[in-house]
Amino acid sequence: MITSDHASSLCPWRFSTLMTQKQEITPLASLRRPLVLVGLMGAGKSKIGRQISTDFEIPFIDTDDEIEKVAGMSIAAIFDLYGEDKFRAIEAREIKRLLEGKPAVISTGGGAYMQQETRQIINQLGLSVWLKAAPETLAGRISNTDSRPLLKGKDPVKVLQELAKQRYPIYQNAELVIDTDGLSLTKAIEKVKTTITSYLNTL
Repeated sequence: MITSDHASSLCPWRFSTLMTQKQEITPLASLRRPLVLVGLMGAGKSKIGRQISTDFEIPFIDTDDEIEKVAGMSIAAIFDLYGEDKFRAIEAREIKRLLEGKPAVISTGGGAYMQQETRQIINQLGLSVWLKAAPETLAGRISNTDSRPLLKGKDPVKVLQELAKQRYPIYQNAELVIDTDGLSLTKAIEKVKTTITSYLNTL
């Protein structure tokens, strides 16, 4: 695990040169595997992921969208009709398929990285990035809680606090940890881009 502060200090002269020369060495030049965003719901995996995929000129893929295409129904419907175990099985299969493809920015569901088999595949085939923020911050970013099976009809702050206790120790296994707490979307995107670029150009 490398934090955002550490990543930017791994090779300061090289990163400074990179930025002042308008990125003559691009992030894509060092990206030989998919970039996998992990974290709780509300972390910004989709919004941040779409923007950095544009900037890095590689595709953006949301695993939940892929699962819904394969299943022919929404994530909420899969949970309601078949339960979480069935959903996780489909999720693991689709993530493995995506990781075996070309470099892309892949946004995963909050529980994906918690599954040992899925986590091992992500760590083996991708560059995992945990977008970290406090549960209270995450709750404020979620506009439609009914679309989130784990939040439906519940207090989002309490649910996210409990999920954080369970999941944050596992998310720490990500290759990069980037704290976006208290940042606007624009500033969060810039921090994520800068941290990933800095890290890739030290590899």
